[in-house]
Amino acid sequence: MLPSLYAWLNIAAMWDPYSHTNQIPVGLVNEDKGAIVRDKHIDAGKELVNELNGNKDLDWHFTNRKKAMKELRNGDYFAVIIVPENFSESLGTVISDHPKKAKVEYYVNEKVNSISPKITQKGASMIVEQVSSKFIGTVNGVIFELFNEIGIELQKDLPDIKQFEQYVFTLEEDLPEINKLINNSLQDASSAEEMIDKAQGMIPEARQLTSDGLETINKTSAFLSDAENRLQEMAPKINADIQKIQKVASDINEFLGKVQGKEIDLSKGDQINNQLQSQLTEALGTLDTIQAVLTEAKGLNNAPKNQDIDQNEGESQNNIPQIDLTQIDQAIEKTSQLKSDLQQVQNKASEINGVLEEKKKEFNETIGSLQQLAGDTSVKIDAFAKEYKEDVEPTVMNEISKAQKTLSSAREMLTEIQVSLPEVEKILHRTDKNLSKGKDALEYAHGEFPYVNEKVRELADKIRKLQGEANLNDIIQLLLNDPTAERSFFEEPVQLNENKIFPIKNYGTGMTPFYTVLSIWVGALLLISLLSTDLRNHEDFTGRQIYFGRLFTFLSIGFLQTLIVVCGDLFILGVPVRHPFWMILFGLFISLVFVLIVYTLVSVFGNIGKALAIVMLVLQIAGSGGTYPVVLLPEFFQVISPLLPFTYAVDLMREAIGGIVWQSVTRDLIALALFGLAALLFGTFLKEPVNRRTKAFLAKSKEVDILH
Repeated sequence: MLPSLYAWLNIAAMWDPYSHTNQIPVGLVNEDKGAIVRDKHIDAGKELVNELNGNKDLDWHFTNRKKAMKELRNGDYFAVIIVPENFSESLGTVISDHPKKAKVEYYVNEKVNSISPKITQKGASMIVEQVSSKFIGTVNGVIFELFNEIGIELQKDLPDIKQFEQYVFTLEEDLPEINKLINNSLQDASSAEEMIDKAQGMIPEARQLTSDGLETINKTSAFLSDAENRLQEMAPKINADIQKIQKVASDINEFLGKVQGKEIDLSKGDQINNQLQSQLTEALGTLDTIQAVLTEAKGLNNAPKNQDIDQNEGESQNNIPQIDLTQIDQAIEKTSQLKSDLQQVQNKASEINGVLEEKKKEFNETIGSLQQLAGDTSVKIDAFAKEYKEDVEPTVMNEISKAQKTLSSAREMLTEIQVSLPEVEKILHRTDKNLSKGKDALEYAHGEFPYVNEKVRELADKIRKLQGEANLNDIIQLLLNDPTAERSFFEEPVQLNENKIFPIKNYGTGMTPFYTVLSIWVGALLLISLLSTDLRNHEDFTGRQIYFGRLFTFLSIGFLQTLIVVCGDLFILGVPVRHPFWMILFGLFISLVFVLIVYTLVSVFGNIGKALAIVMLVLQIAGSGGTYPVVLLPEFFQVISPLLPFTYAVDLMREAIGGIVWQSVTRDLIALALFGLAALLFGTFLKEPVNRRTKAFLAKSKEVDILH
């Protein structure tokens, strides 16, 4: 029963030690004063205290620094966690250019216990992780809320962004043309400056020209008014002269009519000729008068040009519209024709005397011809009179009126120009100043163009690269993600999805293989301590017979010990075992091997064998990997671990409890069998030779009362 107690008590004590961490007292001191971050008050220390009030992982004691440190020194607190006064302030620096990490002070009394500091440190780490997780989640929640707003704005502005990209590409294509335009504009600005300077220099001259032009227009207008008056005065006289000519022509025609066909006294030919010549001369004089008047009227239009004026006035006058003189020219031409016709009549009349003397016969013909010519002339005079009255006179007066209206419009135009000249002068001055600034801007743009050219091309290349690497629509969809979900994600970005291939329910179950194997070895040690491996009177038996005879006794008791231990694990402690049957069989096989080893050592070497068995126990407890993985042990134990039976026995029990992998089981069984076989062979063939050599030493040791 003794080995089973060793296993059961240890397994029960370690059954679930971490379920009682809420009984470990830990002091928490909150000295945080809070902070103002973007007009909002935060108090992370207070939030931490409120959070830990409902935490049952440790026995939290909320106190002040002085009391906490005193209780820690006395061992009443296993650890103390202090939240400093600048805790919230440090967390708030995350939005600054130089964020500062928040710190939590942790004090531990390692003298109290070797395991408790690890548990309390886990509690402190839990606080840091909890605060960090909550802080990261909060900050990222705010960030993703901003991202969400940005995503919405980007989605709205996506057409503008696409258009901007197109603008950049278009600008990139147009850069050479823009450079050319800047150069041309710079040259044009220089030319414009020269033109404005020239225009400003011509303002006084323009002012003088407008003044001279107005003066000339006024003179011309006055002259036209005077011409109109004079034409109106001459119109009655011209009409009277025309009527007089008509009367003369009529009288001549009448006279010739009377003469024709009558017996004329040829001796009176001179009298007739003189009378006719007198009337014709009077008619020709009247025509000369009409022609002179019409010529004078024609000259009225050219009179202003013939006046003695300066060059500038002459240039202005050239722009004054002239009267249409076509009708006057036609009237003068027709007057000349009438005059020519009358002169022909006069010439014919002068021939009367010659005809009378030379050719009486032809007198009547001449008179007829003369009468016909006179009649034609009379008709032409009547037509001319009518044309002059209906066409010439109204046309001349109308042209004079039109010229006066044109001069009035020109006067108004020049007056407006004269009034606008000061404003023009101001505009030219202002334009000159603005052009100077514009030229400076153009020169600056020309100087900065290489830099702008480079940056625009770089921007275009970056946009093309971004388009090749990422889709803006995908980015917008990412930014539109739910901020609450993103916040929850960053509070716990990675969840540990634990999948237990060979689940072990608790810490006690995990330690069962080690303590069960340990109890089996301890049972073997108890047997050799209580039972003798030799006979006092053994003269009748050989060493081999004694070895095997005692071996079966030890094995029988060892099997019974093992059955008690294993069945106690299963039925008394209720250890959850995947393969109970195999656990019992593996336990019996382990007992066989361990009893063989321990019994053989003691049977062959006596008390020295007992010491060797104890040494092996000590080495196997540390080097078998029963408590800590072998890889965590010092190199010495890593080297000897494959040479220890415990290593394979513990693994064999773990297979039965957690789940069997037969490859591992086979390896462990073979290794243990080799250990047992070695012990059996060693005892079978070496017990008797070794005992003979140690017989004298054993006899001496028995004489001493101290040794067993």
